[in-house]
Amino acid sequence: MASVPPTATRVRNDTRNDPALSRPAATCLLCAAPRLSGRGRYCSAACRQRAFRWRHTTLPSLEDGLLRNALRRRATLTAHTVYECPVCESRLLGEQRCPECNRFCRVVGLGGACPDREQPVLLSELLDLEVERR
Repeated sequence: MASVPPTATRVRNDTRNDPALSRPAATCLLCAAPRLSGRGRYCSAACRQRAFRWRHTTLPSLEDGLLRNALRRRATLTAHTVYECPVCESRLLGEQRCPECNRFCRVVGLGGACPDREQPVLLSELLDLEVERR
């Protein structure tokens, strides 16, 4: 039997022998908690049920009238309405009167505050929708 010369390095496969190095830690797809089973995707039955409900929910309708009625029921319609001043053409979120001109503004549509820009953004601009005003 031939012996291995002392100058040759032996090949070791640590990843095969050590399970901690071979695979990343198994975590839940929803909450990133450790999974109980190696074959499962979720840590508990609650996470599995939540994932099923998220996959099977219907998207709400984006009709302008339905959104306005839903916001009116929650008493947050004014807070989500974008107004535009007819004189200085500045857009305001939730303010019906322009602080610079002291005039009432006209309704442009539904929207919200944009973290990147100073002016409010319309929902129709974000989704590239054509909204018919009634």
